[in-house]
Amino acid sequence: MSYLTPVPDEIDAVALPVSGALPPELTGRYFRNGPNPLPGERSSHWFIGHGMVHGVRLRDGRAEWYRNRWVRTGKLAGRPNVRPDGRPDLAVASANTHVIEHAGRVLALVENGLPHQITPDLDTVGAVDFEGRLTTAMTAHPKQDPVTGDLHFFGYGVRPPYLTYHRLDASGALVHSREVTVPGGTMMHDFAVTEHHVVWLDLPVTFQPHLVGATMPYQWDDRYGARLGVMRHDRPDAPVHWFDIAPCYVFHVGNAHEDDSGRIVLDAVRYSRADFTAVWQMAGGAANPAGLAASAAASPDGAAQLHRWTLDPAAGTVTEQPLDDRAVEFPTLDDERVGRAARYLYTSDDSAIVKYDLVGGGVSSHRLEPGIYVGEAVFVPATTGPRREDDGWLLSITTRHDGSASQLLVLDAADLAAPPVAAVDLPRAVPAGFHGSWIADAPATP
Repeated sequence: MSYLTPVPDEIDAVALPVSGALPPELTGRYFRNGPNPLPGERSSHWFIGHGMVHGVRLRDGRAEWYRNRWVRTGKLAGRPNVRPDGRPDLAVASANTHVIEHAGRVLALVENGLPHQITPDLDTVGAVDFEGRLTTAMTAHPKQDPVTGDLHFFGYGVRPPYLTYHRLDASGALVHSREVTVPGGTMMHDFAVTEHHVVWLDLPVTFQPHLVGATMPYQWDDRYGARLGVMRHDRPDAPVHWFDIAPCYVFHVGNAHEDDSGRIVLDAVRYSRADFTAVWQMAGGAANPAGLAASAAASPDGAAQLHRWTLDPAAGTVTEQPLDDRAVEFPTLDDERVGRAARYLYTSDDSAIVKYDLVGGGVSSHRLEPGIYVGEAVFVPATTGPRREDDGWLLSITTRHDGSASQLLVLDAADLAAPPVAAVDLPRAVPAGFHGSWIADAPATP
């Protein structure tokens, strides 16, 4: 067994062993999603497996339970993905990429289908189309504005409309949708928002019909070009201002913000053509896919680095600069800084959590012992007293490369050089996966 091996069943465990001391402020649930085929089921691409959410319940310094559940989608049930009228059934999807909470709903997400609501105990409620208003897929990387509570997201498709922008208000109602014109079926995995803008990533990985049924039907396409788009999200019919950039691909955005001069600053993990091709081959089974670019740090290809683009709508110019040369992925930050200037960004490089000081320029890391894989680190802010931006904790699931054990690791985000604050022993090896969220308990009512 390895740290990629899917688990064969759903289990529950209580009173989990803890080393160190869990901060009492960590009272809530850590959920992490990832692909997990059914026993005996083969998958042509790592990204295709059914969604499985792993959850750990923390309360008052204790790790009360671990459980894992498949998301009960139409795909898991074996339904066809086309309706009798020939339209795609967006409830027949894997829901395997992310899990978030918005307006009291916990949603399991994948970019080629509808979100699926799950309960705080990981039971599936069902597909969500927001009272019939959502007629496209929903990205697995929506962005919640920390001031308004609005959730910005989009859907992309293989036929027109290729790209559609959507916005939920803080109550969870879908209040705005509009088509955004792009040349074709581009695989837009992520995007960015600022206080007033959406930043689109129209990049050269596109739908290839001849691959349907064989593997993920997307490949690098030199003919497509690469550009970033800036669109006001507070004006319903605002035009998109496009900026041509050097060909590249971005799976994951760190953050974006508007600077004092009105420019848009975008930080994201950038892949060259060779980098993307190597990672895509790994994810398709040609090599170990778990680390994406991060696990390929020892290879000349497959490695991606943190980059910054600065877009000036007034001048019509864009500049690009690398921020670091190490291979990283899964950038995260304090959710209260989404769309605003943020000092700190956290990433993973397969066996370490890496912290970037985007203001001071420093880089620090917490490196695990050899043979342990660490996934995305989710920032949880401290909730008592005045708080600096990095006052809080980083939560991540680690798994030994031989698949023998997993832990929920808790680090002090302000001091990654310090020993772990705590580690929760999980009752099984959790296979490498994608993205997760910390969902804090609602404050007690007086």
